Amino acid sequence: MVDRFARFRRMPLRSLVGKSPRSVAGQVFLLQVALILLLVACAVFLLLLQSRRETSTEARNRVVAVAQTFAHSPGVVAALRTTNPTAVLQPATEAGRKTAGVDFIVVTDTHGIRYTHPVRHLIGKPLIGDIRPALQGKAHTENVNGPLGREVQAVVPVKTADGKVIGVVVAGMKVQNVTGQVNRQIPIILGAGAGALALATAGTALVGRRLQRQTHSLAPDEMSRMYEHHDAVLHSVREGVLIVDGDGRLLLANDEARRLLELPRDAEGRRVSELPGLEPDMAALLESGREASDEVHFAGDRLLVVNQRLTDRGGGPKGTVVTLRDSTELQTVSGRAQVVGERLKLLYDAGVGIGTSLDVARTAEELARVAVPRFADFVSVDLADAVLRGEEPTTRAATLRRIAVCGIRDDYPFYEKGRLITFPSYTPQARGYATASSELLADLSTTSVWHVQDGERAKEILEYGIHSLIVAPIRARGVLLGMASFWRCNQHEPFDEEELALAEELVARAAVTIDNARRYTREHALAVTLQRSLLPRALPEQNALDVGYRYLPAQSGVSGDWFDVTPLSGARVALAVGDVVGHGLHAAATMGRLRTAVHNFSALDLPPDELLSHLDDLVGRIDRDETSAETVVGATCLYAVYDPVTRRCVMARAGHPEPALVHPDGQVTFPDLPAGPPLGVGGLPFETAELELAEGTQLVLYTDGLIEDRRRDLDVGMDMLRQALAGHPDRSPEESCQAVLDELLPSRPTDDVALVIARTRALPPDRIANWDVAHDPAAVAGMREAVTGRLEEWGLDELGFGVELVLSELVTNAIRYGSEPIHVRLIHDLTLICEVADGSSTSPHLRYAATTDEGGRGLFLVSQLAKSWGTRYVAQGKVIWAELALPARLEEI
Repeated sequence: MVDRFARFRRMPLRSLVGKSPRSVAGQVFLLQVALILLLVACAVFLLLLQSRRETSTEARNRVVAVAQTFAHSPGVVAALRTTNPTAVLQPATEAGRKTAGVDFIVVTDTHGIRYTHPVRHLIGKPLIGDIRPALQGKAHTENVNGPLGREVQAVVPVKTADGKVIGVVVAGMKVQNVTGQVNRQIPIILGAGAGALALATAGTALVGRRLQRQTHSLAPDEMSRMYEHHDAVLHSVREGVLIVDGDGRLLLANDEARRLLELPRDAEGRRVSELPGLEPDMAALLESGREASDEVHFAGDRLLVVNQRLTDRGGGPKGTVVTLRDSTELQTVSGRAQVVGERLKLLYDAGVGIGTSLDVARTAEELARVAVPRFADFVSVDLADAVLRGEEPTTRAATLRRIAVCGIRDDYPFYEKGRLITFPSYTPQARGYATASSELLADLSTTSVWHVQDGERAKEILEYGIHSLIVAPIRARGVLLGMASFWRCNQHEPFDEEELALAEELVARAAVTIDNARRYTREHALAVTLQRSLLPRALPEQNALDVGYRYLPAQSGVSGDWFDVTPLSGARVALAVGDVVGHGLHAAATMGRLRTAVHNFSALDLPPDELLSHLDDLVGRIDRDETSAETVVGATCLYAVYDPVTRRCVMARAGHPEPALVHPDGQVTFPDLPAGPPLGVGGLPFETAELELAEGTQLVLYTDGLIEDRRRDLDVGMDMLRQALAGHPDRSPEESCQAVLDELLPSRPTDDVALVIARTRALPPDRIANWDVAHDPAAVAGMREAVTGRLEEWGLDELGFGVELVLSELVTNAIRYGSEPIHVRLIHDLTLICEVADGSSTSPHLRYAATTDEGGRGLFLVSQLAKSWGTRYVAQGKVIWAELALPARLEEI
């Protein structure tokens, strides 16, 4: 009940009073409201009359009771017998009046002269009213116009003990006060009436709303027309309509339903299960009461489409309404449309599912999988070997390799995957490959041409139950790539001409993706070949570092990752690792240019920061010169120089990941190396860091493809690298490279990876000799003697003449053209290295002296005797060095 009134309060006023008076609901609502108003008005009127009457009666009873009470009060008789009754009775009457709630109490003598009155000047004057009944000993009430206005008063006699009347007591109230009491009750009466009216109107509105919903706001004539139209439509539509109640009893059936189901005349009112001629599944559906959408059921020789809906969704009676549509004639057309729809769905799935990767074999497998089992029971794809290598087939001979086989079963009788098959010229595959046209063999048992290739296997195929074949060439952009064969077994109908066209469309879509994969394979192979040709094929011979390295191309294509190991003067070795932005041939070619530039700058013995500055200028020029969409936008590089004599390593990086150091105790650290901007940004300097490395320390250089991955953060990759390197100080660089790749890259990487791990070595002190030379030409002779003695200690007497001549020329030039201090150092390494350092920055130049020149032949002699020579600049001047081959090396040369 509370919920209903809450709903009533939420109803908009328009919904309550906006009912059209023409509708049945509106007329009933207005009639009910009018009756309620009349009843409420009558009830209020009667309540007012009753209240007035009860109030007047109560007032009379009160004044009578007050008058009789005062008349019988003790002392009244005695007061009347005194000479001055007013003095005694006036205070008593006033106190009694106020206590009893009346307007006046008056005591008179038997002649009606007042002894008391609320208005004192009226005492002694005659009473207005009739005292005769009181003198006779009777009490009565009356309405008079007294001094206080219209009054209702009670007149009561005062008797002595023997019954003699000696006075009269009159008690009264003003009529105005009595009416005021009635008026004070009027709001309560009207409020109760209004509440009753509101409740009755709300109930009427609820009833009217339900009636409005049930009659749909229709007027009586409209309802009559509606039922007439309902009958006309129900019995004239060409669709059967049934209404079944919740107990499975047929309530209504139109003419079309009677015709389709062949119902008897007395069908309405009977249970569905009792109707004759209904198919069991149709009767079960009608009795179930469940919803059905376009279900197909038989009714005799007819095929009916049945829809069934519940009738109690909107609060109606429980049951179902059923529609029947004869679809016998449309079944053939719909079946045909279904087949066309399935074929279109197959072509759509082929467009989505074929060509998900740029891999020829995987694309062929996707073609086979998408056609099984919706189009064929088995599919085999054969391609020319040249296609697998990314090349275009040049021969017309039908020698193909089976790339994919897919079927509904795994024990198929076809050639196995990977086999190279040569099809004779009269087989369907060979003819299709030669003419680039498809062939349909609807019945293999009646066709003998395909038996000739392998009679035993053809017999197995027929015994297996395969009876139909379509052979379609895989052709794209005028290039014939291979053949696709579609096979069907006994559980399916043979292929027809329409399905031949479908097979051609299916293969044509796959051919484009296979050709794209073939061309990608060719481009990828070219890029990988180019990149590998630009990377070091073998590491140079040197004694400063034990180096291991790995290079892995990306899965999707080559990139610009590279590394290099370059021997420098003074037994030093330079390590470089870099990464060029982009992929493909352009990135590989740019990488080659940068690697060549690093080689050239290394030959000048530039410090790492200066070398990176020159590379930065080079990349900037490349960016400015490029106009294609594959413009290089930058590169990263890390360049390090290790000196085995001092065991110091100087390095700098340009936007490249920082290197890792594996110390001899197995601890792994990442040195705080200034990052520097990537190459190509320009305008910012590069900073170097110099580290002293203990012998046996492993220096790990790598590109970002090793530690960066979409599935993990960079910090996670760094931690994984630390864990892969830590705790194995005795592991060789080659073993460390493989361990790192196994830990960080278990599958093929998505980006190129270059990894270099170099274990440091230290040159023994007994292989190094140092001398300070005075700035005096006479010191050259002493220098030659000291060098000769050291060569004898090293067993290099055979090099004495050449070394003396080289050092004499270099020291003489330093004394003549250089400045102090002058220092000479011999290093016994893979070669004998002679170094002369002085404080001057002036570098000598090789020139060819004329026959008349007195000088200019010293450096020429040095270049002839030495294997190589050059100049490098240091912070306090320059070093001129020359390398001479050792005797054992001379024999090898």
